Amino acid sequence: MAAEKGKKIIAQNKKAWHDYFVDETYEAGVVLTGTEIKSVRAGKVNLKDSYCSFEKGEIFAVGVHISPYEQGNRFNHLPLRDKKLLLHRREILKLQGKVQQKGFSVVPLSLYFLGSYAKMEIGLCRGKKIYDKRESDAKREADRMMERRMKGDNSEN
Repeated sequence: MAAEKGKKIIAQNKKAWHDYFVDETYEAGVVLTGTEIKSVRAGKVNLKDSYCSFEKGEIFAVGVHISPYEQGNRFNHLPLRDKKLLLHRREILKLQGKVQQKGFSVVPLSLYFLGSYAKMEIGLCRGKKIYDKRESDAKREADRMMERRMKGDNSEN
């Protein structure tokens, strides 16, 4: 029972963490069709280059690629169909207000199962400049070197 309630990550958007500063994260439910959920369970999801847009008080994930289900028939889904996200009204209004400010966007960060429900973690993000990306790459490389040295692997000396 405890394993069923656990978080099983299906896909992550690593490019989003590289291209953006993530200020806040939200957990949203995802409206999926039958063949889409089967493809998601098989792990055939790509979140790269996806973003969220607002229409008529609702939020949609655009550019999330879910491959067609192999055993699907004529009722199979379109791979790049916009997926409706389920959030509370006040959260949608808050995100929409922030996005209208300069430099903010809402980006899907990961797709996972929480129990039997498909959930998407979305982030309120600010874009990084080139020098910010270089700085974070340098910091990550320095951290790796420190870990390597702490373990005692001094093969680079």
